Amino acid sequence: MPSEGRCWETLQALRSSEKGRLCYHRDWLLRGENVLEECMSLPKLSSYSGWVVDHVLPHAQENPPSSETSASSRSASALDQPSCVPRSPVRTPASSPSSSATPDGPEGKHESRHTEPMVLQSSRGIQVEGCIRMYELVHRMRGTEGLRQWQEEQERKVRALSEMACEQLKRFDERKELQHHKELRDFREVMEKSSREALGHQEKLKAEHRHRAKILNLKLREAEQQRLKQAEQERLRKEEGQARLRSLYALQEEVLHLNQQLDASETQPHGDLLKLDLAALRTRGNQLCGLISGIIRATSENGFPTEEDQAVAERALQEMRDLLTSLQQEIARACENKRKQDEEAAREKRQGSKMQQGPEVPREAPAPSQGPGGKQNEDLQVKVQDSTMQWYQQLQDASSQCVLAFEELTNSKDSQVKKIKMDLQKAATIPVSQISAIAGSKLKEIFDKIHSLLSGKPVQCGGRSVSVTLNPQGLDFVQYKLAEKFVKQGEEEVASHHEAAFPIAIVASGIWELHPRVGDLILAHLHRKCPYSVPFYPAFKEGMALEDYQRMLGYQVKDSKVEQQDNFLKRMSGMIRLYAAIIQLRWPYGSRQEIHPHGLNHGWRWLAQILNMEPLSDVTATLLFDFLEVCGNALMKQYQVQFWKMILLIKEDYFPRIEAITSSGQMGSFIRLKQFLEKCLQRKEIPVPKGFLTSSFWRS
Repeated sequence: MPSEGRCWETLQALRSSEKGRLCYHRDWLLRGENVLEECMSLPKLSSYSGWVVDHVLPHAQENPPSSETSASSRSASALDQPSCVPRSPVRTPASSPSSSATPDGPEGKHESRHTEPMVLQSSRGIQVEGCIRMYELVHRMRGTEGLRQWQEEQERKVRALSEMACEQLKRFDERKELQHHKELRDFREVMEKSSREALGHQEKLKAEHRHRAKILNLKLREAEQQRLKQAEQERLRKEEGQARLRSLYALQEEVLHLNQQLDASETQPHGDLLKLDLAALRTRGNQLCGLISGIIRATSENGFPTEEDQAVAERALQEMRDLLTSLQQEIARACENKRKQDEEAAREKRQGSKMQQGPEVPREAPAPSQGPGGKQNEDLQVKVQDSTMQWYQQLQDASSQCVLAFEELTNSKDSQVKKIKMDLQKAATIPVSQISAIAGSKLKEIFDKIHSLLSGKPVQCGGRSVSVTLNPQGLDFVQYKLAEKFVKQGEEEVASHHEAAFPIAIVASGIWELHPRVGDLILAHLHRKCPYSVPFYPAFKEGMALEDYQRMLGYQVKDSKVEQQDNFLKRMSGMIRLYAAIIQLRWPYGSRQEIHPHGLNHGWRWLAQILNMEPLSDVTATLLFDFLEVCGNALMKQYQVQFWKMILLIKEDYFPRIEAITSSGQMGSFIRLKQFLEKCLQRKEIPVPKGFLTSSFWRS
């Protein structure tokens, strides 16, 4: 279209004009931007210029020229309104007179002359700019109105949404409260239902409880009746057991009394005329005494004797009575025979005296009686040899004299003396308790401390200096307590740990060699606690209390209760092991020129004497095993062939005697001894005992 071409020409003319090259904005003062910077940039048309050219200018060209002037004037007047649109920097013709009145004078006039034709020439541009501004104003007003309406609409929506949210919140609160009430009501119903069920269950449990209580009461009554019945039965059983026990003690006393009568038969006259073997009778009497003693020991362990035990004891008593009766009958018969022989001899003598002629015919005396098969029986002795008994009594007298020597120290009430006594006892016993097989140097330190104490030198004990010179009786007291402690270690420590016998024994042997009195006191304590180390079997004397006799045998009796057989054998075993270790060991740092104060010859004597005595059930086998296991290797090296002969004697002659008096429940110690000797005979060697101290021990 021609009009479109003109529009673009107009726009091109506007861009080429001086004002077109200017960059200005109506609100530049409000923006506060630097005007000079905007002037340096290229001129830009409004974003609405294209729309004005396309829509406004074609309609303006269709209007007559008369209207064109009026429109331009209206637009100009409208554009000149300061309240609507800011003023254009391009001056209009109406404002030229006022501008000419500026103090510039001729320069303003000259400028107006030059710009007036330009304004006249660009009136079309002014019109376009006015239209653009009008459109911008109208568009801004429409936008402002639309924004205001939109804001009002949004505010109405916000108020509506707020009211709706409030209503929904109220409904939500109402529904929540309603749900809460419903849940509370359901919970109450559940609780009431649970309560009713619990009450019902409780009533049911109460009913069951009452039923069970009735059943339990019935059971309790039955149990109480049963307990009373059992208590009554137990009481009756105890009474019967005590009666049987008293009966056993009475039987034992009678058997011992009858055995004494058998022993006294040795002194009966005309013993050579008896056809009975008195030694066999005495042996059988000793076996019967041992049988009853074994029953009483087993009874003390198990409670009360049974009827079978009592029957066995009664049979043994009856047999003992039969033995004594047969002996008395035989003695009476022998006396009668002797009387007849004497009468016949006297008659023959009278007849011979009447004869005047004829040779005298001598008559031979009858031969002594022999056992069955024409062989005279040999029997083992029951009593210890007189020399051994004298030695035993001398040691006990020496121990008693030692006790009397420090009696004043023991019974003193002075606190200072009591303190000295306590310190001396600790100094004597604590080192013995510390003896162990840890190292030879430690053992030598303990030995030196004991030797120093016995030598009168001060030693440290409990942070204080202790010496036997603090009291005149101090040495006797220390020697006695030291010996007592050595034996107690054998009774307790060696009994529990067999290897401990060797370190304790070697220290005791060294002290014995330097202080012989301590060795004698060790033997006295050992013989008193373990009479089998003599060896010595104490005899029951008439009028002696049974508890005193059991103490003499080595049993511990507390509150009229005898210790159990296992514990008794354990203690005896520990002391015999200590004795067997002492007789073969010597202190390695002592003098080798002197002999052992109590050497292997005493061990050989002990072994020979115990084999010459009647064995005791369960005791002899235990002590023989312990002695040979500890000391057998040393005796084998010392006595060689003679030792093996004695071992064969034990196997062939002594084993049957032990087995004859050992009950089936006490065969353990006998079997152990038998297996040990059979193994040694098979290997032809007694093994070195476990725990024996070798030469390497003293280098540690």
